[in-house]
Formats: sequence, structure tokens, C-alpha cells
Amino acid sequence: MTIGVCSWSLRPESPDALADLVGDSGLTAVQLALDPMLSGQWSASETRRTLDDHGIAVLSTMLQTKGEDYSTLESIKLTGGLRPDEHWEANLDSAKRSVELATEFGARLITFHAGFLPHAPSDPLRRVMIDRIRQVHDVFAEAEIDVALETGQESAETLRDLLEDLKLPHLGVNFDPANMILYDMGDPVESLKLLAPWVKQLHLKDATRTNTPGHWGSEVPIGSGDVNWSAFFEAVKSAEIDVDMCIEREAGEDRIADIHAGLAHLESIGVSL
Repeated sequence: MTIGVCSWSLRPESPDALADLVGDSGLTAVQLALDPMLSGQWSASETRRTLDDHGIAVLSTMLQTKGEDYSTLESIKLTGGLRPDEHWEANLDSAKRSVELATEFGARLITFHAGFLPHAPSDPLRRVMIDRIRQVHDVFAEAEIDVALETGQESAETLRDLLEDLKLPHLGVNFDPANMILYDMGDPVESLKLLAPWVKQLHLKDATRTNTPGHWGSEVPIGSGDVNWSAFFEAVKSAEIDVDMCIEREAGEDRIADIHAGLAHLESIGVSL
């Protein structure tokens, strides 16, 4: 289980800056956001050469969907992932263009937020979402690339039911325990147990639960939030989950220091890094 860091957590302005920041974090692997290359800001070949020159492995890639608004829980429910009709064609095109990029970096996994998944089988939106997820899956499956849906915007039960309904060979989940807390969608450890058969990658992130229903929780450095990391890794061990792990930090101004603090906490509870 290799541990890396999410490239977007480091807020790099160039491939060279990314390599330096990964080095500062003390890690040698990354989950790579593809958006800087899809938008033309970065050269894919230059990014690959830079990471190779610094001995940084690309564990997986990340696809960002268009028009996401994270300002409130309601706004992300309406705008997140593959749900918005007005962005569907653009998001499908981004997925198609991402195949070549992921292949260039040797990545066999891409993650993204599918968007709000209705639980009720009778909800027409659920069938729309299932069809769109299937189309994106098939784009990557042709290149033997796995697809992992981010957890959090729905309960583990809803996501499990969707995965069982789809039964797609390259589809799984990127399990993020903090997202279950941020979205107030259940206990991270129990959710992990439920989704264990589909876990393709773990995000290491912590959060505190909101005191106001309908509002965000707060993301905090690993070890200072509501994730019970000892119980979490015991569940990982019990379920025999053997996948890569990536630290994600999306808040705070000194993220390198937060990453080091998180790694120290994990080591203090016996996690082998």
C-alpha cells in the first residue's frame, strides 16, 4: 500500500513546483490532477519527464468535472459530477481526452465525483446517473483503466446499491473517510466495511462533523478530527484492502506542515508508511 499525496492539495503552479512540493512533503508518489493538462496550462510530456526525473510515481489520476460549486451542500448537490445536463457532453469529452493522458503517465486508475446519486430506484435522475456513469466507465475500460467514484455525497448504502446494480468490471470507489463526515453521510469506519469489496484507493483526510444539519463539516489535519484512524486501519486490515493511499488536504495555509503532522499521527498509531 504505497502512500502518496494529491497534487491539487499542494496547489502547484507548474510541474517543477509540483515536484518540489511533493519532495517537501517527504513522499515520492502522487495522485495527479489532469485538469492542468486538459486545459493546456501544463504540457503532459514535460510533467511526466519532471516527475520521472525526481523519482515521483503517479499512483492514479483525477478528473475534475465542469461547473462544480462547493459553496454549500445544496449547491454541490445541484452542480457536482455528472449530474448537470448542461455540462454532460463537456464532461464526457474530458473523460475521453483523459484516457490518453492517464495512459501516458502509466496510471491504471482515475477518480472523480459522480455527483449526487438518488437512492430511490423510481427516481428518474437515478437512471440518468447510472447511464452516464456507465458511459464514462466504458471510455476508460477500453484502455483497461479502472474508475473510482469519490465517496461522500451519498450514503454508503446508496453507493453500494448503485455498484451492485451496475456490475461494471472496472468500477469501484475511492474511499475518503473525511467526506462521509463533511457531507454528514454516516460513520466512516462502518461505511468502509460496507464498501470494502469495491475500494480501489483510499484518501487520507480528516474532518469534524457539523453541528448544523445541512451545512458543511470542517476539514482538519489528519489526527485532529472525528475519523477514528485506529479503527479505520483495523477495518482496512480485516477487509484485506490492499490499495494505494493518497493524502488529500484541501484547507489550511500550511499544507506541507499539515501533511507532516498527519503522517506523524499515522505513524504514532502504528500505520506503516
